[in-house]
This record gives sequence, C-alpha cells and structure tokens, in this order.
Amino acid sequence: MDVSILTNAGLRLRWQMERLGIPGKIGFGLIIFSAVFFIAAVLPRHAESDAVMAKAEAMQAQLKAEPAQPAPARGVVARKAVHGSQGLQLFYEFFPKVDSTPFWINEVVQSATEHAVEIDGTEYRMVREKDVKLARYEMLVPVRGRYAQVRGFIADALRSVPPMALVDVAIKREGVESELLDANLKFNLYLSEGPG
Repeated sequence: MDVSILTNAGLRLRWQMERLGIPGKIGFGLIIFSAVFFIAAVLPRHAESDAVMAKAEAMQAQLKAEPAQPAPARGVVARKAVHGSQGLQLFYEFFPKVDSTPFWINEVVQSATEHAVEIDGTEYRMVREKDVKLARYEMLVPVRGRYAQVRGFIADALRSVPPMALVDVAIKREGVESELLDANLKFNLYLSEGPG
C-alpha cells in the first residue's frame, strides 16, 4: 500500500508539473531556488550580522565608559592636543631642511633605477617665496620606459619621498607599435627653511 501511495503521489506531481507549462516550471524552480538560497546563504549571514551588531554596541558602550584619553593601540599613533601656533610649528617640522636636497634627489634616482626607467637629464630650480617658510625645489625629470615601469617609478618615488608632489605629467609615444614611451615629469620637493 505504501508503494501505491508513493506512485500515486508521483503521478499527481508529474501531472501538476505538466499543467504548469514552461513558464510555470521556471517560476516553480525559482521559488525552490530562492528558498534554498535563503536557508543556505541569508540565514547564516543574518546570524553573523547580529553578532557584529552586538559587538559594535559593546564597543560603543566601552568607549562611553572609558576615560577621555585612552592609551593608543599597537600601531596607532597617538594624537597630541595642539594649541595656538604649535600646530603650524608641527606642520613645518614635517618637511626636511633645505640642505637635505641631495639625499632626496638620490631617492628619486634610486626609484628610477629599481623600475628600470631611464632618466634623460634633469632640470632643477629652487623657488623661494617671500613670507613663506617653505622652499619649493622644482625638478623636471624626463624619463623613458614602458608604461608600467614609469607608473611604478612615479608611485615609488612619491612613496619614498613624502614631502614631494607630482605636479605635471606629459606622456608621448613614438608610435602605436612602440612599447616605450617618453614622459616629462615635474616634481615639487617642499623643504623647510625655518630654524632647526
């Protein structure tokens, strides 16, 4: 009797599926897929989301309960309260002194060497403006290399020389088939002229 009940249920199910037609079968399949997806993917993420929200609420409560100046975590730089002209003084202290220019130029040249970029002569010019404690050392650096090499050189030079900014880039390629390109780069190196 059990076999006949299963056979009968199977036949009825097959008959109902045939009545649905192709659009109905697609819709029924999507309903089944949605239910399985909800159970397999959404419900576990919902539990994780609740756990993260509880953790965030606990952290907010902990921040409210802690004193005003908590100790910085490992790898986090503590910020000092700055008053009056101290902020401006700290700003100027970030920049290297004018006499360190050869060191920074050497860093740029090393970056070019590491990325196999040819430097084709350079032009340097120191610009000092009145009533400004920073000097601007302008460097025009014509380079030759592949695009990825030039791009890597620029990124590495800016990373290794923090007080330097890329001001202008002009890229020229001799032809479509040429892998090498010529780039004229203009960097500004900002240097402190204040008392050390």
